[in-house]
Amino acid sequence: MALVPCQVLRVAILLSYCSILCNYKAIEMPSHQTYGGSWKFLTFIDLVIQAVFFGICVLTDLSSLLTRGSGNQEQERQLRKLISLRDWMLAVLAFPVGVFVVAVFWIIYAYDREMIYPKLLDNFIPGWLNHGMHTTVLPFILIEMRTSHHAYPSRSSGLAAICTFSVGYILWNSSP
Repeated sequence: MALVPCQVLRVAILLSYCSILCNYKAIEMPSHQTYGGSWKFLTFIDLVIQAVFFGICVLTDLSSLLTRGSGNQEQERQLRKLISLRDWMLAVLAFPVGVFVVAVFWIIYAYDREMIYPKLLDNFIPGWLNHGMHTTVLPFILIEMRTSHHAYPSRSSGLAAICTFSVGYILWNSSP
């Protein structure tokens, strides 16, 4: 019943995201005091998605360690449901939103920094936190995809779910 390195890595990644979220929420920025606060920013929503996803990964790992060899059909059924949720969340939210946030942020940053991350933010957000929000997401999710087998949902249901998320985010951001 020894822990596999990818299981330990998932715990480390989850703790990393929790640290980034706590440090980000501790920052006193004027935009956090407006309607919607941090939830208006796709970067923050992505951090929450990644933290929840890796939390589900850790929960799945713990459940599989605890139910291994028990022979309990109900526990194994619940574990399969948890694995299905983990795989669905990776395919529909964690990977597409994470890659989008990283790619769009750094492309716009390279084109015109002031458009996406004004120098004024350097007074509030330290460089390590900026990279925690906009850089580490991609390697973490790619490591997860390479170290574990995932069963992906059908293309139509995956596209429907990510489109629903996208429309919801756009509607949420277009409100006052």
